[in-house]
Amino acid sequence: MGAIKTSSDAELVDLLKSGDRAAYTEIYDRYILILLNHAYNKTRNREEAKDVVHEVFAKLWAKREDFNCHTNLSGYLYTAVRNNILNQAVHQTVLNKYMSSITQFINDAESYIITDHLVRERELSSIIEKEIANLPPKMRQVFELSRKQHFTHKEIAEQLDISEQTVSKHVTNALRILRVRLGVFVYLLWLIHPK
Repeated sequence: MGAIKTSSDAELVDLLKSGDRAAYTEIYDRYILILLNHAYNKTRNREEAKDVVHEVFAKLWAKREDFNCHTNLSGYLYTAVRNNILNQAVHQTVLNKYMSSITQFINDAESYIITDHLVRERELSSIIEKEIANLPPKMRQVFELSRKQHFTHKEIAEQLDISEQTVSKHVTNALRILRVRLGVFVYLLWLIHPK
């Protein structure tokens, strides 16, 4: 074990390539604190720095048989940490753009649906108002007081100086006419959501 501690980086790399766990542990012990400090200086986040460095060491072990260190080991590890941080930054940027585009798409879709609904609602209201305007004058007046002003039949009768029975007849006839002209579906919608 003492021989491993005094081995050079090049010797450790040769041992690592042959699957020597003690050589891997020595490389880890030798460089972990320096690399964590390096990663922290780049990320300013301790957890992210730990993740980056541990990923570099995990890849080092996983690819140990094919590991070729053309420069010195410390230079390789520093470069691997830097590249890993850059790759994560690029990945995060892509992810942020993707999330932003999805959010924009959802907002646009909601806006379109709301706008389309409002346009259809205005068109429907316009059709209903046109049909109400086409009612005979007295019937229209009674109907609007009943449905738009929410007057009772008694209040309408007093205001227009007619009998409650006449008011009831005007409202019934107006509803019958509108039901025929607007169709049952539009009529039911209007009854549920009167303006």
